[in-house]
Amino acid sequence: MLMLVVAIQDVLDGKYEEKSLTIRGWIYRKRESKQTIFLLVRDASGVVQCTVKRDNPSWTQAKKVTIESSVMLEGTVKHDERAPGGYEIAVENLSIIGLAEVFPITEYKSEEFLRNVRHLWLRSRRMNLIMKVRSEVLRFIHDFFKKEGFVEVSPPMFISSACEGGSTLFGLKYFDKQLYLTQSAQLHLEALIYSLEKVYCVAPSFRAEKSRTIRHLTEYWHVEPEWAFADMDDLMRFEENLLSYICHKTVKNCKKEMESLTVDISKLVAVEAPFPRITYTEATERLNSKGFKIKWGEDFGYDEEKALAEDFGKPFFVYAYPRQIKAFYCKTYRDNPDLVMSTDMLVPRIGEISTGGAREDDKEELLRRLKKLGLREEDYDWYIDLRRYGTVPHVGFGLGLERLLTWMLDLENIIDAIPFPRTIRRFYP
Repeated sequence: MLMLVVAIQDVLDGKYEEKSLTIRGWIYRKRESKQTIFLLVRDASGVVQCTVKRDNPSWTQAKKVTIESSVMLEGTVKHDERAPGGYEIAVENLSIIGLAEVFPITEYKSEEFLRNVRHLWLRSRRMNLIMKVRSEVLRFIHDFFKKEGFVEVSPPMFISSACEGGSTLFGLKYFDKQLYLTQSAQLHLEALIYSLEKVYCVAPSFRAEKSRTIRHLTEYWHVEPEWAFADMDDLMRFEENLLSYICHKTVKNCKKEMESLTVDISKLVAVEAPFPRITYTEATERLNSKGFKIKWGEDFGYDEEKALAEDFGKPFFVYAYPRQIKAFYCKTYRDNPDLVMSTDMLVPRIGEISTGGAREDDKEELLRRLKKLGLREEDYDWYIDLRRYGTVPHVGFGLGLERLLTWMLDLENIIDAIPFPRTIRRFYP
């Protein structure tokens, strides 16, 4: 008769001291002495030490078992301060479910090697913890949007025309037509605000950028809301409240994971609205005073954004960008048409984690922008329809989930914030 099957974390929490039970999982570490075999067994929840004595009928199985073999163990929980986590299981019966071959990941393997065997490295405690925090952050994002009255929607991944720059589109053959993978759900989300007013999605986006920095992926998860009857102040207030909510909820609900990952949570605790705001012009002045040579109208790169973030040491906004470096849909300031109502949220070390702003709601102005940029009106006719029939002032933004996690968890590289990273050079496994 099978004993009670429990999660390892429940054992470590002291819920089953001196009780008999069953655990299932994988061999994480193994150490032998003359009289005892020590097995560290992991499941999704944690790692516990299990001991098999020489006079136990399972001694032969314990000798045979290898690292990453899947097992089922029955035994009694004992409190022992010497054991990792303070508890161990005195094994009475060990069954090997899947005997593993020699596991290729050992100590001191290079980062490059670990990336090549990502499908196996995901079993590591570090990746286990990061993925758990990622899941919780997604939950907090959904909770916040629901609390604010947003409706989650599902935009298409195949698109017929660019939302952002055409140079970063992934093209593909779609039957007998040329289509693209979406860079952003924004345009389609805008169509939905005329019915639902406040909408959002969390979905993949694809950028064919040949960048090789710690913050670039070619496929990433995009948090994108759009909502009607709102302005730039509404937008920035919403963003800073969203980020504050995520940070505080993560600190409260992911304490064990954050401690194990040695995350500096002080920066997350300190996130409070309102965030500092500077204009693009002020940003260029700051950068040039630091020795950069930025001409007004040039876009900022990774180095410039990092340098700006050093001045603040916390999240902040840069807004009022030159029209020529932003997309066609950005609304201009009517008293200064050389500037657009666009804002980026930046954080230390990573730089920009979100971009948003007010969308051009005047049909004639939108047509002029399309023409000036050499874009074909017929490619955007459906989008122009949104301005023909009941146009409203509206705003939206896109937040990169992996960039957010890279900053929150002090990750060295964005590729650790996603299970299977896709970059300019990496698309396996």
